[in-house]
Formats: sequence, C-alpha cells, structure tokens
Amino acid sequence: MNDQKTLIRFFTISDYEDEEIWLRSQHQQGWKLVKMIVPCFYIFESCTPQDVVYRLDYKNNTENRDYFQIFQDYGWEYFARCMGWLYFRRPVSETDTRQDEEIFSDNSSRMDMVNHVIKTRMLPLICIFFCCLLPNFINSVEQDGPFPDIITIIFSILLVIYLYLFIHCGLKLREMKQKY
Repeated sequence: MNDQKTLIRFFTISDYEDEEIWLRSQHQQGWKLVKMIVPCFYIFESCTPQDVVYRLDYKNNTENRDYFQIFQDYGWEYFARCMGWLYFRRPVSETDTRQDEEIFSDNSSRMDMVNHVIKTRMLPLICIFFCCLLPNFINSVEQDGPFPDIITIIFSILLVIYLYLFIHCGLKLREMKQKY
C-alpha cells in the first residue's frame, strides 16, 4: 500500500475554515497532512484513521517562541507553515469541551486574524490590481497590432480571475466579520 499521496486543492485566503474541515475529513480517512507546496499541493501520509481537529492561524511571520509554547501547552501540535498560515492539529479524544477544539479564545481574536488577513493579503492584491494590472490592460487595449491583442487577452483573463477572487474573498471575509 502506498503510504503517501498528493492531492491538489485550491483554497483562497478566505476559505481557511473550509480547509480545516477538509483536512479533518482526510485524517478521518487515514491521511495525515505532512506539508503543503504552494500554491495548491497537499502531501499526506498514511495513518490510523482518527478524528483530529485541524486549525489554521494567520500570522505572516509575526509569531515568536512564546506563541508556539502557548499552543503546545494547550495540547496543539504545530506541524506546518505555508504562505503565512500556521497549521495546528489536535486529536478530538484529547479535548474535553467544544471550546478545546478551538485555537481562539473569543470572537475578538478571530476578528483580529481576519483583519490581519485583509491588511496583509487583500490590500496588497488590490494595490497590484489598480497599480499594475488595470493600467497595463488599458494600455494593451489602446495599442494596435497582433501582439497587443494577445497581451489584451492575457490581461483580460487576469482581470476576470482577480475580480472573481476579490468578490469571493471580500464577501466571505465580510461574512466572517459579521459572524464574529
């Protein structure tokens, strides 16, 4: 039997809760996450099927040794980092209450994380969009010839992708802010 598998799955910055659920279901099926490779490759290792809670926290390299010690003291295993996200897991059998399955103690902490994601991921993407992508798209539309047409098509595709991601992430992050 193969004891490793790689799955391709894409999650946006606003889909971290969906990612936690998906990782938990993989572990319940006997596949423990070992590492991620950007942008969307998940490497799993065969394990005994177990109900394990996965939680993600976004720190974007602002964490310190005390931060990890707190998680360890509360029974969380830190096992991976990917693009500013820190991955923790904990077997459900080691929890006494539903609160023990959470890494955030209150909604204020969750809001802080969502705001941190918005400031360090969404705002830079919006700046890139308005400062680089949109002006270059407009410039490519105004030029004549076959080569600018190809560039216009490429920029059009990028514009559609960016707009979809902005709308998807913006609505989902707003929904999270209202929930918390």
